[in-house]
Amino acid sequence: MAKERGIGAVSVIVFCMLMLYSEMAHASTYVVGGRTGWTFNMTAWVKGTYKAGDKLLFYYNATQHNVVMVDEAGYNSCTASKGSKTYQSGRDYIELAKGSTYFICTFPGHCQDHGMKVAALAV
Repeated sequence: MAKERGIGAVSVIVFCMLMLYSEMAHASTYVVGGRTGWTFNMTAWVKGTYKAGDKLLFYYNATQHNVVMVDEAGYNSCTASKGSKTYQSGRDYIELAKGSTYFICTFPGHCQDHGMKVAALAV
């Protein structure tokens, strides 16, 4: 009886690991801005709907730009509230959670004047 329970427990663990691996294997990575990367006029770059777990790759010159994850109000006003997550490596991979995620560049004028912002919806 104990041996059967042990085999059953192992089977459940293996099944769960396979399901987790399956979900990770289906995740995709998208380069924000395509070949030009994270730059001006990003509002024209639209990739549609993503899946939760997909990653966005922001690549850019870190001395000229950054990537800040903001809420919808921050996206609309081009402002980052205190505590907003800031990325500044020049090569940032950001995994999307389910729902809407918003990104802006907080260098002066980049978001407001040059459209350096992106909204992503993951289902």
